Amino acid sequence: MTEPPTPPAAEIRKVHRSAVAANRRRGGDLRVLLSPKTVAATSGFFGTLELKPGEVVTEHYHPYSEEFLYVISGALRLRLDGVQVLELGPGDGVMIPKNIRHRLENGLDSDAHCVFHLSPLAPRPELGHVDTEPVPVPASPTVQVGGTQ
Repeated sequence: MTEPPTPPAAEIRKVHRSAVAANRRRGGDLRVLLSPKTVAATSGFFGTLELKPGEVVTEHYHPYSEEFLYVISGALRLRLDGVQVLELGPGDGVMIPKNIRHRLENGLDSDAHCVFHLSPLAPRPELGHVDTEPVPVPASPTVQVGGTQ
């Protein structure tokens, strides 16, 4: 059996959270660390989300991707399709299927930190998210998913 080719170690790089610009368009501090733009990913993207007390990530859905969410610290309320609510705490993970509307809320008095992964990629980046409620920050040509600072 032949082993698949692997890229040279020099092509594999790490990305620190501070090297990636925050995307606050839907709320919170969302940073896409590993993506087609940052590491030439071809199957999905990975990042971090920080929600301060009272912050939300507005409702949206992903027509092409499943979203995997894992809470590191704090607590979040995940609202699915406007009806189901899941309370998430440290150590909890959830997979949000394609086309399921979802909204994250931090209703506590401490910061919440989580990581997320979406896969597979949409055919084009602008097709990856569909907003279903008004977003706090209008679209900006300078904020790109996975762009560096």
